[in-house]
Amino acid sequence: MNTTPSIALSGMQAAQTRLRASAHNVANLSTEGFRRQEVQQTAHSQGGVRTEVVRSTVPGPDLVRDTVERLQARNAFMANLAVFKASDQLAGALLDTRA
Repeated sequence: MNTTPSIALSGMQAAQTRLRASAHNVANLSTEGFRRQEVQQTAHSQGGVRTEVVRSTVPGPDLVRDTVERLQARNAFMANLAVFKASDQLAGALLDTRA
């Protein structure tokens, strides 16, 4: 079974992958024949996620989708970072021998 920090880390890595794909799509908005990158996420049975970057089946830009994707990726990263920090603080409190 994965630990809470490793599950949160996989969530942060997935959010980074989504953010990279969104930035790549925006950077190539005017490239003729460009097919957007899309990120597919699958849950691990033990916790956490795995990502795969695939090409869209539909050519052309979708700025609205990429903007929303970027915002969702940022929020997912921040939420997983908060879980990671809370887990670290809890472990520190449990190991503190000064009390």
